[in-house]
Amino acid sequence: MVFDRLQSLLISSVVFPLQERLKGHSTVADRRGMEQSQWWPRDRLEALRVERLRALLGHAATHVPYYRDLFRSLGFDPRSVSAVTDLQQLPFLDKPLIRANTDALKADDARGLARFNTGGSSGVPLIFYIGNERVSRDVAAKWRATRWWGVDIGDPEIVLWGSPIELGAQDRVRRLRDGLMRTRLLPAFEMSDARVDGFIRDMRAVRPRMLFGYPSAFAHIATRARHTGVRLDDIGVRTVFVTSERLYDHQRTLIEAVFGAPVANGYGGRDAGFIAHQCPQGSMHLTAEDIIVEIVDRDGRVLPDGQSGEIVVTHLATRDYPFIRYRTGDIGTLATAACSCGRGLPVLQDIQGRSTDFIVAQDGTVMHGLALIYILRDLPGVEAFRIEQLTTDHTKVAVVCGPAYPADGDERVRQGFRARLGRTVDITVDHVDTIPAEGSGKFRYVVSRVAA
Repeated sequence: MVFDRLQSLLISSVVFPLQERLKGHSTVADRRGMEQSQWWPRDRLEALRVERLRALLGHAATHVPYYRDLFRSLGFDPRSVSAVTDLQQLPFLDKPLIRANTDALKADDARGLARFNTGGSSGVPLIFYIGNERVSRDVAAKWRATRWWGVDIGDPEIVLWGSPIELGAQDRVRRLRDGLMRTRLLPAFEMSDARVDGFIRDMRAVRPRMLFGYPSAFAHIATRARHTGVRLDDIGVRTVFVTSERLYDHQRTLIEAVFGAPVANGYGGRDAGFIAHQCPQGSMHLTAEDIIVEIVDRDGRVLPDGQSGEIVVTHLATRDYPFIRYRTGDIGTLATAACSCGRGLPVLQDIQGRSTDFIVAQDGTVMHGLALIYILRDLPGVEAFRIEQLTTDHTKVAVVCGPAYPADGDERVRQGFRARLGRTVDITVDHVDTIPAEGSGKFRYVVSRVAA
């Protein structure tokens, strides 16, 4: 136990800081600053946000072609900004606008931008870029949140993930680095009984202090562990950190019971950043030093705290590729009261976030819905989509196609889906004009009628 703690301390205080310094990231200093500012009174925190907002908008006016032209057309002067409510003078940013201005949103002084491609919560493919400042701040925000739960960098961790951005990067150098940091990355695409049994064996062998990944995946593992009679509440997990999907109450109850550890919810995405994290008192705290959240109604009017509407995000660490008044498509509510934990960070009271179903192949293999999503997401010309699995023998796909959609696109979809679901599965591809939202305003891009 003493050696284990010394190993974690060495990684968190020496190895990880050295890695971040070599990458040109300010993560360590950012996390230390955030651990101070989280206790600031609301007025001091608000002053910091206004200062950072003014700097972001000023930089955009000088260095980002899209905003330089927009501000000029509106007669908007960033120097006049004195409150976050001044953002309401600006129009929203959404996925179609980003897709239409992908290059014009890059700052002309940006260096070392990383390209990302994500379907977002609505299934609309999106290409955008992230710079070192945002990477540093987002990692620092997550790091601060895990420390709320007694988990630090260097503590043994298992990450259950489905994104090919991470899984495709598992080369020798990446595996070596993850091993050094005591992080084990497991693929969440396939959740067959045999694969899940392997995950359970890995968890018992690694004895992680933290699990990180999709709530639906951990709920599936918990169900399998119960079914097979394998205990997971004795391996030393301190928290199960879940993100990327909506966390349902029944999932939280099941996961906490099987793993014997609290579930900590996180809300955000690659596009909008790490928006909020749950503290041990149960509140979803905004990363207020970096994130300004507005809640708007269907007509784009900003709503007061306590009223539900669409979550609009301004990320203050995106000078290289600004996200200013970005419409997430998710529905949420800002709380009217502070958290009992004493942090001055505002609270996101309610989130109707991402919801990705599992799908079931002909042979009974259970897979994460992302296994199909990425086939469509990376196909040129796909502007939006919705996947509906009717039976294990029939899956329907509604696709909104743009000019770049290839002539053999439908066949590529069928082949990709059959490779996952089974050779004889009937894949119906329908071309539609729009993908309607559900009553909540949320777009569900995978719906399975088959019990997983």
